[in-house]
Amino acid sequence: MIVPRTSRTEILAKLHGKRDRREPLFIASAGSGLVAQLLEKAGVDCVYSFSGARLRANGMGTMSMLWPILDSNEQTLRYTREDIMTALKGDAFVCACLNANDPLKDMAGVLAQCKDMGVFSVSNIGPSISYVDKDSQVFRVLRSAGVTFEHEVEMLQLAKQMDMVSIALAFDLEDSIQIVEEARPDVFCFHAGTTKGGLKGFDSGETIDETAARTEEANAKLRAIHPEILLVAHGAAMETPEDAQYILDHTTCDGFWTGSSTERIPIERAVTEMAGRFAELSFRNRS
Repeated sequence: MIVPRTSRTEILAKLHGKRDRREPLFIASAGSGLVAQLLEKAGVDCVYSFSGARLRANGMGTMSMLWPILDSNEQTLRYTREDIMTALKGDAFVCACLNANDPLKDMAGVLAQCKDMGVFSVSNIGPSISYVDKDSQVFRVLRSAGVTFEHEVEMLQLAKQMDMVSIALAFDLEDSIQIVEEARPDVFCFHAGTTKGGLKGFDSGETIDETAARTEEANAKLRAIHPEILLVAHGAAMETPEDAQYILDHTTCDGFWTGSSTERIPIERAVTEMAGRFAELSFRNRS
């Protein structure tokens, strides 16, 4: 088969067109081709692939990708090429979430691989050191080993130079400001924290209004830096469509980014419910 191709120009025209029409941007993850197909059919603008989504498809939590149990870039590139790209019709574009701190790969070469397979958008969450608390020993050790946020900024800068759409992500205000100031990404997502809900979610106790308030605090500062940037919300208490609607109603976000909410949690619920009904069947008319 021939995978549908797009371009930076086409992607940005679509996204800015939706903002101009006051239609929310919808970005969602897929750890399998089936999920990617269903997301595209539902109308998502962007399907993003990353090692955390692939691990979720295997029943693990997203944060599993932080452990040295896989080559995150190799896994992302392989399943994006074999599972995601071949499943889509081209109505949604694909964003590959990459590990810019991979010591064994030239990121220029990785970005070229993405473009070759038809992926014209990348993000820095594959994983990102922004996940790690800055006051932790782990953060200090990673920094001393050369694992830095600056590498993620540089990768997004390079992606734009290579005519790709850059989608930046950060977990706190400091990193958010740095990556928007220095990388000037096309889209930015303030990651409010691991999404609650389901079997593998983490509930910090934060309410949706608190998630919205933290997100909007970041939005205000980032729009002052880069007025044309597209801003989307993700994580923490934003679990359901009603939660996402609250975010749209109480922030200046241009849309939302879902992971577990449209991937892991629906699968957990649907399979558990349907398999449970099958498991309750019996031989009713046999003596």
